[in-house]
Amino acid sequence: MATMAPLNEMEADEPEFKPMTAEEARQWSEKNPSVSPGAVVGVQALVGLVVALVAWGLTGRENVGWSAGYGALAVVIPAALFARGLARKWSLENPQARAMGAAFGFFIWEMVKIALTVAMLFAAPRLVADLSWPAMLVGLVVTMKVYWVALVLRPKRRT
Repeated sequence: MATMAPLNEMEADEPEFKPMTAEEARQWSEKNPSVSPGAVVGVQALVGLVVALVAWGLTGRENVGWSAGYGALAVVIPAALFARGLARKWSLENPQARAMGAAFGFFIWEMVKIALTVAMLFAAPRLVADLSWPAMLVGLVVTMKVYWVALVLRPKRRT
């Protein structure tokens, strides 16, 4: 005979989950604006260009600039593909099936993004003459950190 453990005090006080109505969801979206994935990818591309130019300017070596730029591209191209893949509309009728499809799509596109990034890093020595690994990694990391900047600079919550 199976018995259930008694609920602790915290679990007993939690309200039951109640799905939002379409109107409640619309109002919540208006109060909590999101950042466009395309805008984040655009800012990443701009930051990658700046990093490449700064690397070239500081060292005076063209290969260092190209290496940093390639590191940035190893973030921007997969991120753009990921954003494009997620933008696809799910036309399933059942809301639960649509949610499952969206979650599955997210994981698939994330795997594609990671695989493409790794492939670009492996291809780097063949594609960039006299590759500077430290410069490429700086371009990669700085460009990747734009995600955090987007979180900080996202539109403020409206009251």
